[in-house]
Amino acid sequence: MITIPYLTALTTYFSYGLLFAFGQFRDFFRKIFDWWHASNLQGYAPICLGLEDFYFRRLYHRIQDCFGRPISSAPDAWFDVVERYSNDNNKTMKRTDKINRCLNLGSYNYLGFAASDEYCTPRVIDSLNRFSASTCSTRVDGGTTTVHKELEECVANFVGKPAAIVFGMGYVTNSAILPVLMGKGGLIISDSLNHNSIVNGARGSGATIRVFQHNTPSHLEKVLREQIAEGQPRTHRPWKKIIVVVEGIYSMEGELCKLPEIVAICKKYKAYVYLDEAHSIGAVGKTGRGVCELLGVDTADVDIMMGTFTKSFGSCGGYIAGSKLLEGFYSVMMAGAIGKICPVIREELIQYLKYTCPAHLYTTSISPPAARQIISAIKVILGEDGSSRGAQKLARIRENSNFFRSELQKMGFEVLGDNDSPVMPIMLYNPAKIPAFSRECLKQNIAVVTVAFPATPLLLARARICISAAHTKEDLLKALEVISEVGDMVGIKYFPAEPKKLEQGKDTIKLE
Repeated sequence: MITIPYLTALTTYFSYGLLFAFGQFRDFFRKIFDWWHASNLQGYAPICLGLEDFYFRRLYHRIQDCFGRPISSAPDAWFDVVERYSNDNNKTMKRTDKINRCLNLGSYNYLGFAASDEYCTPRVIDSLNRFSASTCSTRVDGGTTTVHKELEECVANFVGKPAAIVFGMGYVTNSAILPVLMGKGGLIISDSLNHNSIVNGARGSGATIRVFQHNTPSHLEKVLREQIAEGQPRTHRPWKKIIVVVEGIYSMEGELCKLPEIVAICKKYKAYVYLDEAHSIGAVGKTGRGVCELLGVDTADVDIMMGTFTKSFGSCGGYIAGSKLLEGFYSVMMAGAIGKICPVIREELIQYLKYTCPAHLYTTSISPPAARQIISAIKVILGEDGSSRGAQKLARIRENSNFFRSELQKMGFEVLGDNDSPVMPIMLYNPAKIPAFSRECLKQNIAVVTVAFPATPLLLARARICISAAHTKEDLLKALEVISEVGDMVGIKYFPAEPKKLEQGKDTIKLE
């Protein structure tokens, strides 16, 4: 968990308090002025109301230029950012014809497949010519092509599961699957920092939700023991299903899941493991197969594997992979103080999802060219294109990520996450530092993503750096130089920088 320095927390609270006070002051006078103007909505309640609406109007609008910047090229290592301006204090942003060529440190282009690729692109174009851009139908009607079948087999083989099902959107994969798997009488135990798609999916399921401390297996075990002992609320009947939901790499923290420990605990208490590998599949592991490969976990021990194609594969959509025959969810039957574990359901998971999941039954299937892009990218990663480019990409993303993280830490930045993770949050905290950091980096042609509430807790604003295998060493050195300069200017180096080492040669002294 993040520990905020006392002085930093104090100044951050003061800054938000000041912004809140001025916002309320402006709202007060706005009501007075609006009193004299007729409204077309007399008798209607305000459609936007509440604290989040206030935050958007009085805080977000001030720095809106730092978010949603349009681009006019492929999201490669370098891309074109369109310049914008505002004539109404950032309430609306207008595009210009000017572009800035910037180093891309914000896109999820982990393996560099988002740009034109010598192997993938020709096959995607062929697929577009043959199948068109859309199937214009759901999977159960006329929306299943030979490409979709090939993709599901390819994904299942890649992640090490017997079967898989694919969807056209990554967010929907979580939010639509969890309500199908879980329901009233079930228990979902979720990491406290799981993605919003998991949160909404869990809420929509109707199951009981319990949260454990972020990436803390000991607290997970405590929650499991308590819930097994207590049973369902009010009735204290045994839970119909128990499932633990975690992420491979947490998208806002860059941390690797402590999967071996979590799997061991779930085995002990016969709870199922749901693993979201949106940011880890393709990006980590010797052959790109995610955290299971990286951390030495057998994929057979992970019951439901979820991932997306929007990061490492340069496409869109998501997948669920699992055993064709699932041993079933487990219920805990209480006999006094002793819990007795019994399997209660046996059925084919993927086939069941194809019959019941709304995202499969009622939404248009994934675009055939997008599906072909995924298949081609996987073949490159596995070396089935006849080259070693896949292995080179995986080695480069690992080297780039570890080098960049190490250098940022040496400079004194507070960087979250673990080695091998391509996601690197740099903590900003103070609301004034969010636009300052973003704007100053953009002035020097470095495009970064800043993240604030509601995507993060109010006090934990950050800049999220995403490293790509497409970045060269020169790109990273330029980025480090600019970020270090801006960090000094903005004041976000919360730790003392490491002294530069001296390399003494025969005739010269070099600074590393």
